[in-house]
Amino acid sequence: MSQKLSILRPKRTVAFTLADGTTIERAVSECHLALPEGEGHTPVILGEAGDEALLGVVTLEIFGLILHPFKRTLEPMRMLLA
Repeated sequence: MSQKLSILRPKRTVAFTLADGTTIERAVSECHLALPEGEGHTPVILGEAGDEALLGVVTLEIFGLILHPFKRTLEPMRMLLA
């Protein structure tokens, strides 16, 4: 699989509330990702200096993955049609 790097450009700005109640604003873009589980498009929050990297629940769902909280591993999601 070939890798192609491109610059993410902000599409909009969104206000987020942190766990401590602080509100911050960050730019949001969209990114094409390729993982061993497949490929997909996902929204990404464009962090600033000092921000921590985080793989969000939307991205995990797009790839059909869940985080096992005790083993701290990514595992296939049980997919349901309801």
